[in-house]
Amino acid sequence: MDYKLIAIDMDGTLLNSKNEISENNMKAIREATEKGIHIVLSTGRILSSAEFYADSMNLSSYILASNGAVISDGEKNIIYRVPINKGSVKEVMRLGRKHNVYYHFYDETKFYTNNYIDEIYEFYNPRFQKQAGQKIGLIVFKDDEEILEREDINAYKFLFLDDDREKLNGLKQELLNTKGINVSTSWFNNVEVMSDQVSKGLSLKYLCNMLNINRENTIAIGDNENDLSMIEFAGLGVAMGNGEDIVKKNADIITDTNDNDGVSKIIEQYVLK
Repeated sequence: MDYKLIAIDMDGTLLNSKNEISENNMKAIREATEKGIHIVLSTGRILSSAEFYADSMNLSSYILASNGAVISDGEKNIIYRVPINKGSVKEVMRLGRKHNVYYHFYDETKFYTNNYIDEIYEFYNPRFQKQAGQKIGLIVFKDDEEILEREDINAYKFLFLDDDREKLNGLKQELLNTKGINVSTSWFNNVEVMSDQVSKGLSLKYLCNMLNINRENTIAIGDNENDLSMIEFAGLGVAMGNGEDIVKKNADIITDTNDNDGVSKIIEQYVLK
């Protein structure tokens, strides 16, 4: 098969357990790019974080961020955006408070929370990123209405975090019954909320249509539930060896883990050989 585009998840896929991109992964991506393959980072992360990692690889290509709610091109121009509507934002915030689960949401460059937790903020601003002069903004608010009244905010994605799975599942069940949103997860202790018009698969389909690339000529690689839609859309859907069982069940093939260069092994086997 003549593959023309590879969509790659970041956390648990491209990034190893230290949140780093291995030399083997970078080498494979560089060689695929030199062959004219579109390497697309497809992540639940905030756009500016994904752009930082792309810059670290000298990768100028499209990025699907916030689980596909926003797409930027190789020159960092936003070409597609689907924020959550304000009515749904209000209800999602209400449910977060009701279940007493920490949450934040983000736009392109900043994340917003009513409960600052240093550990979480540092995850979004790791030491090596701050050393490079890039820092993701933070807005701490006290009252929901303070945010809901602002016209300059695009809430692309909510992230709820709690190690109490029973409490988190209770919240998730109510969110699943809320109109206007799509609910997913990317780790055992989180719930993600986007517009019901958003998924990695839908954004990958949009990008393929724009680039006139058939789905059969695409590869998608991921590890978790929020990657399912793009794995099912792609011509070759790949689950990571460290991925969730549901992803492995729905993928065409399973590669090695994120700590053993699973991404590079797929690129080498299906694109570079």
